[in-house]
Amino acid sequence: MEIFLTVVHVVVCLFLIVVILLQSGKAADLAGAFGGMGSQTAFGPRGSATVLSRVTTISTVVFMLTSISLSIIATRNSGTGGGATALQRHPTRNSAPATPGPAAPKK
Repeated sequence: MEIFLTVVHVVVCLFLIVVILLQSGKAADLAGAFGGMGSQTAFGPRGSATVLSRVTTISTVVFMLTSISLSIIATRNSGTGGGATALQRHPTRNSAPATPGPAAPKK
């Protein structure tokens, strides 16, 4: 299952890169080249959703789901019982031995 999700994740990543690079920007028309907005709305014109924008949305959702699924699988397969952190699993070793305190004077 993990291998299948990894393959799907990589394919979706590459597909998402291609789809995003194929899209044109919001102001890609001639008016946008000269700073015009084409409409007097507050945030610019909002066209209908194109096929590329829908494909981008769907592939983004698939990317997020595969990312979350892979992280959950990796956490379950790590073999940590009881939610131990990385520091608790691999304690650090002191590089120098502890120095003894001052000796008590002899009487």
